[in-house]
Amino acid sequence: MAEQPLLQDEADHRGVLRRVAPYLRPHRARLLVALLVGLADSAALVAVAPLVGVAADALDDGDRGGLGLAVLLLALLAVGQLVLARVGELLLIKGGEQVVRTLREQCVENLAVAPLRFLETHRSGELLRRSTGEVAALAAFVRLHLRNLVASVATLVFTLVVLVGYSWLLLLVQLAVFVPLTLLVTRWFQRDAGAAFGAKAGAEATVAATFSETLTAREALQTSRGLTGWTRRFDGENVRAVHAARRALRVENRIDLVSLIEGLALVVLLLVGGWLVGRDALTIGAVVVFVLAGRNLFDSFADLSQLVGEVQTARTGLARLLDLLAATAPADRPRTAAGDLPARGDLRCEGVEYAYRADGRTLHGISLDFPAGSRTGVVGETGSGKTTLSKLLCGLYHPDAGTVSFAGTDLAAVPEAELRRRIVLVPQEVRMVTGTVAQNLALVQGAPDRAAIERTVDQLGLRAWLAELPGGLEAEVGLRGGNLSAGERQILGLVRAVLADPAVLVLDEATADIDPATAARLEHALDELRADCTLIVIAHRPATIARLPRVVRLDGGHLVGDEAAGGSLVEAARLAR
Repeated sequence: MAEQPLLQDEADHRGVLRRVAPYLRPHRARLLVALLVGLADSAALVAVAPLVGVAADALDDGDRGGLGLAVLLLALLAVGQLVLARVGELLLIKGGEQVVRTLREQCVENLAVAPLRFLETHRSGELLRRSTGEVAALAAFVRLHLRNLVASVATLVFTLVVLVGYSWLLLLVQLAVFVPLTLLVTRWFQRDAGAAFGAKAGAEATVAATFSETLTAREALQTSRGLTGWTRRFDGENVRAVHAARRALRVENRIDLVSLIEGLALVVLLLVGGWLVGRDALTIGAVVVFVLAGRNLFDSFADLSQLVGEVQTARTGLARLLDLLAATAPADRPRTAAGDLPARGDLRCEGVEYAYRADGRTLHGISLDFPAGSRTGVVGETGSGKTTLSKLLCGLYHPDAGTVSFAGTDLAAVPEAELRRRIVLVPQEVRMVTGTVAQNLALVQGAPDRAAIERTVDQLGLRAWLAELPGGLEAEVGLRGGNLSAGERQILGLVRAVLADPAVLVLDEATADIDPATAARLEHALDELRADCTLIVIAHRPATIARLPRVVRLDGGHLVGDEAAGGSLVEAARLAR
């Protein structure tokens, strides 16, 4: 069995910036401008303290001219800083939102072409959480916290540069009190942050996945009286999610100790600064600068400490999203140019093997030819591998061994768009979107207009059936197609497939769960398909099989029969068993 990458609850945090770099590249100009404006804003903020220090020294010396100039520069600096702050905030948010949009769109594109095996391996709620919840959390971080993060880091660096220029000794004393204790607290936080926030995100994803499955299976849970047991399971997962959230909160609260350290450092600053002024080693203005700039220093540390939890949450979400993007990245395989692939051709599988588990195979060395325009039925008992074969023939699965080819080209080398244009699968359960019949039929490549839809309906002999629907093409299908029967959804699925004009049409148990009258309509419509369309029908109904000139039979994943249909319902029934 080919190895299938599995997503882990606790994402890989290593090299997050390196891994996200390709998604930043298209927006680097906008982000660079936003960063430069943000740096100018921080520089203007830091420059306030030295100007106040100049004003304090001028006031102490009785220099009115120097005092007036300092006040004027402060006023201009305040206005400039206000403008820079506003412009920088807007630029940074716009740039960040563009990056989030890129990640969101790439996620949707990857999931749209992800191997079906990958999608079936993971719970839908888990994929939904990563592709929507994590992106939404990143967008919120960009809107609310990204600007503060950049400003805090820049202000911290600029402030340190300014203070070194005034008194390296006083700065050293201040940092000796503040930095070691702060680093200890930060290290204490970081030691448990990754596991705590990863466990929180994983627990929340599990709750979302279970809730999603509850909605999907609500009828079965109610009718089988299994809702009580399922609710207990959901409650247990909810409790684990609450515990994980509390643990993450306890870890995040460790950062609040930085405020106590800040107060201690300020006391030491005033004591040492006063002592230096008394020895004429430092001016009053310099002490004022240290007090004000120290305020910037402490505020930057405080802001960063408050943002640590938000940054960790965003980092965890980004890592989980990058894991999803990496796992669903299209495989780098040689691709055939669209012009080199004919519109019609033979479909062939040679020595195909496939397994869902490492301990056993579902298909064993299947070799079949489906010439262009042929009509073939595939029969066998439940679990014989019919549906698996249909997904391999459509390129939704890739075989573990052997090849599936169209017109002599391996399906793995056919571009996704070209593959979906030539081979179409109508599954047993046809999906509908809320809207009209016409809107659902238009959900194929090229978005056919009403005239094309009506021509196809007439071609398949379904005009009378369509007229029975209230409103015809304008009939509302309801939520998930609830206004239609299973058979009616199957018929619409067939019409939608024919509108795509495929070279190969595969029907997987299209008449299994529908009434005889609707099945007869569907079977009659199949008879009206254009002659050069290859038709492969997986079916149990003897009447459906009897219409097909060729029937292949699977048993336990092995090909055990390939023969002409008996032409009678008795023979068809024997083949179907």
